[in-house]
Amino acid sequence: MTITADEIKQLKEKAWQIRKDIIDVTFWAGGAHIGGGLSMVEILTILYFKYLNINPSAPEFEDRDRFILSKGHGGVGLACVLARKGYFDFELLKDFNKFKSPFGIHLDCRKVKGVDASTGSLGHGLSMAVGLSLGARLKKKNWFTYCLLGDGECNEGSVWEAAMSASHFKLTNLIAIVDRNKLMIDGATEDVMGIEPFSDKWKAFGWIVKEINGHDFKAISDAIDYAKNEKDKPVIIIADTIKGKGVDFMESQVKWHYGGLDSDLLIKAKQSVDKAYGRD
Repeated sequence: MTITADEIKQLKEKAWQIRKDIIDVTFWAGGAHIGGGLSMVEILTILYFKYLNINPSAPEFEDRDRFILSKGHGGVGLACVLARKGYFDFELLKDFNKFKSPFGIHLDCRKVKGVDASTGSLGHGLSMAVGLSLGARLKKKNWFTYCLLGDGECNEGSVWEAAMSASHFKLTNLIAIVDRNKLMIDGATEDVMGIEPFSDKWKAFGWIVKEINGHDFKAISDAIDYAKNEKDKPVIIIADTIKGKGVDFMESQVKWHYGGLDSDLLIKAKQSVDKAYGRD
């Protein structure tokens, strides 16, 4: 499934729109995990608009691919992608994280169409993905389970228990991706709880590792294609990203792990995204 230049052009257009959506929703909500929402835009965009076998009109059809956002605090990014994919009206996100809204900071699969698992407590998404992958095997189904982890949550022991089991059971229908933006709420991942040598750790647990630029659609596509064709070991894609990508005053700034925008910053953020895409 080699990605074409035309597909990349279309995905970039989507990513531009979704970045501006994330900024709008953060403004409406008064605050959100905007830094980590922006860092994973290319990953979510290519999954939802190229790879995932899903149907927004029938969000629970059994043979669909599954997606788990293990870094559940990035819900603002996933919500925007689901809206643009057609699961619900984007205008509903004006109530994001407000009283009685179905859209909390961490998305609830019982309230939001298109969400396969409720996540929030970090370090649990990969375990759920292992369970779904084993379930597909037992049911003799061909769907894939994709799991996006944050790098900060990989200091949780449960991640490595899941990694060990995925390797033990040779779950090649599971594709894990790490949003390696190198920052978490309290600072740099390497200062809070060092995870390097990250790639070697996954290899030691029996995974094949692909390290890529997480903002490069061609690189992401090549890695996913490789993972889908691997028949022996699970594949982890370590995607090197920039927290706050696209907004110059947020990029690589830990204070934008979570933050709000006033009217002036809203304008500046959108202008920055437009500039990043050559639309200024």
